[in-house]
Order: sequence, then C-alpha cells, then structure tokens
Amino acid sequence: MLEVRDLRVAYGNIEALHGISLTVAEGEIVTLIGANGAGKSTTLRAVSGLVRARSGQILFEGHDITRIPAHRIVALGIGHVPEGRKIFTDMTVQENLELGAYIADPRRFREDLEAVFERFPRLRERRRQSAATLSGGEQQMLALGRALMLRPRLLLLDEPSMGLSPRLVEEIFAIIVALNRAGTTVLLVEQNAAMALSIAHRAYVLETGRVVLEGPAKELRNHPAVKEAYLGGGGSVQR
Repeated sequence: MLEVRDLRVAYGNIEALHGISLTVAEGEIVTLIGANGAGKSTTLRAVSGLVRARSGQILFEGHDITRIPAHRIVALGIGHVPEGRKIFTDMTVQENLELGAYIADPRRFREDLEAVFERFPRLRERRRQSAATLSGGEQQMLALGRALMLRPRLLLLDEPSMGLSPRLVEEIFAIIVALNRAGTTVLLVEQNAAMALSIAHRAYVLETGRVVLEGPAKELRNHPAVKEAYLGGGGSVQR
C-alpha cells in the first residue's frame, strides 16, 4: 500500500531524513520507534505532504505522491492524526468531526458520524461541548474520530499515547487494534515502544534520520539492542 524509497527531507540546511526506505502492506500495523529527533514524525509529515522531500519517492497504492499537495493526499485516502492532537479547541466536538468530513461524500456524513459515536461514546455525550473542555484522552479520541470521518485506507498516527495515563494508553491502543481489524492499515509512530511492538505486525527503528533495524515486531521486541535502548535500558542500537 505504501512504499517509501530513499527519502531525504531537510529543514533548511539541516537534513532530518537521510535516505530512509520502508513499506506498509495493506492490512498491517507498522510502527516506527526511536528517540526524539530520530525522524519519525518527519516521515509521517512527508507521507501526508506537510513537508517536501528533498529527494526520494513516496508511493501510495503504486502512485507517486511525492510532489502531490497535502489536500490531494487526504483525498486519496490517507488520514493523519498529528502529534499533540491538533484539534480545534474553539469549536465543538461535532464541528471538529464535521471538518474531518470536508472532502468526504456528504451523503454518508450521518452514517460516518454515527460510526464514530458508536466507537467513541464519550464523544457522543460531549458532541455540543467545546473541544477545549475535553480531557487528554477524549481529545485523542476526537483526533482519531476526525480522521476516521474520511474513511481512510491508511491511517498515520503520531504519538497517540502522549500525555495519557496508563489506563487510557491501553484504551487507545485497543482502539487502534480494533480499527486495524476492521480494515484500516496503520503506520504508527510511538515512543512507548513496548506498547507499539505489542500490537504491530512489523517495525522499523529510526536513529538520527536513518533506519537501523527492521523486521517483524515480535522479533524486534526480543532483539537485545532494542530491549536495551527502548524497553528499559538506555543508549543506542546503532553500531
């Protein structure tokens, strides 16, 4: 479904991605793990068109989307839940969800809204409230629900557990698994490596803009270097 080939991205003169390559097959959860500054969020932003590639290619369902504007990438079926949720706090819960459907078929709006409310009952209860009044977990649910209004085939999730209690982290990850089982392909960026590796099919480890390890999530979860660097130890997996 998604193929990234030798992708390089720079912010001014500083190169953030140094030629990374990865794939995501339809029906998978693929996770990117790594420390702050490894290039995980930049990878998602490049896929969704929010930052431009210096070189390399991004292919979605076989089509080159490397130079396509972000609004057209959304229309292709790629939803992006950014780090920090980025909900519109001066709008109500329902208004945020309506914005998520701005390019969707208006004839299915009520059906899609009801589907989001069934998946997130707390959003139904708070549909007329200002989004600013929601808890952190509820805001994350709103950010997910807003992306789902598009009916994305590929969902990019950037740090969905950030700032949440352990109970809410488990709830959010259970939702991600349920979405995947219902047919949504997921590319997940997550600093909680243990949780990410527990639900993903495959994983890539990024360090300083490079892929240093990749493979089945179960194998990486038991990899000595990954265990040392991200599952309770410290340091780096890069040789």
